[in-house]
Amino acid sequence: MKSRLIEFAQRIVASRWFLNGITTVILVNGVIIGLETVDTLNDAFGFWFLLFNQVAVGIFVVEAIIKIVAHHPRMLNYFKDGWNVFDFTVVVLCLIPSSGYLPMLARVLRLLRILSVIPSLKVLVTVLVRSLPGMFNIVLLTVVIFYVYAVAGHHLFADIDPTHWRSLGISLLSLFRIVTLEDWTDIMYAAMEAHWWAWMFFVSLVLVGTFVVFNLIIAVVISNHDRATQETLLDRYEKLHDSLDQASREEVLLMEIQQIREALNRVEQQVSANKASP
Repeated sequence: MKSRLIEFAQRIVASRWFLNGITTVILVNGVIIGLETVDTLNDAFGFWFLLFNQVAVGIFVVEAIIKIVAHHPRMLNYFKDGWNVFDFTVVVLCLIPSSGYLPMLARVLRLLRILSVIPSLKVLVTVLVRSLPGMFNIVLLTVVIFYVYAVAGHHLFADIDPTHWRSLGISLLSLFRIVTLEDWTDIMYAAMEAHWWAWMFFVSLVLVGTFVVFNLIIAVVISNHDRATQETLLDRYEKLHDSLDQASREEVLLMEIQQIREALNRVEQQVSANKASP
């Protein structure tokens, strides 16, 4: 009886309708959170909104229980997945009786669960998280560049245009405005009224701060995206390997190997393109 219950839980977790059902509940929950901001709708349907909120919490509790049971006999493996920890934390927050902002915060966080049920979104979030170390180096480089340009801009243009260059802090804000390309030519023309060569200062800043740094960020994200895609393919293979017979496993293995080779070829092409670019 116990093994049947575990197998039943595993079949539910692996089923498509289970994933689609949880996704639908999350999306409807997000829509209702938005509708509650309209006073007329909240006054007319507040009871039904509250009822659905309670039902949604119950569904998420049952979902967590089923997933934990499906990991039997090593149920603690459920918490080795960061996404499961996030989902479980959101459910616990929803169950804590309190007043104030915590209940609404828990309901809003439930909408973020859409990231954990859609595989493509999970890959994107994984890419962003893994890109943070590389991003840190790029941010550090950007800070150094901004600092040098801010100090130089203050000494060069403070007397001409004190509105944008009177202090180091204001100069940094002006540089941020320039790299966002928001009316930056107005600042450049004001400086060029006194120094004709001032355009070189601004154009070089735009080239370095906008295009070079932006391309570095894209390179880091693409590299991590390919790695995350490869790991996703390997994870899919492991799950299929556990559920298929020997003949099917060999066929799936060949298909997965081909997909991994294609992913590796894309990575090699990207690396070669980065090395070839000056």
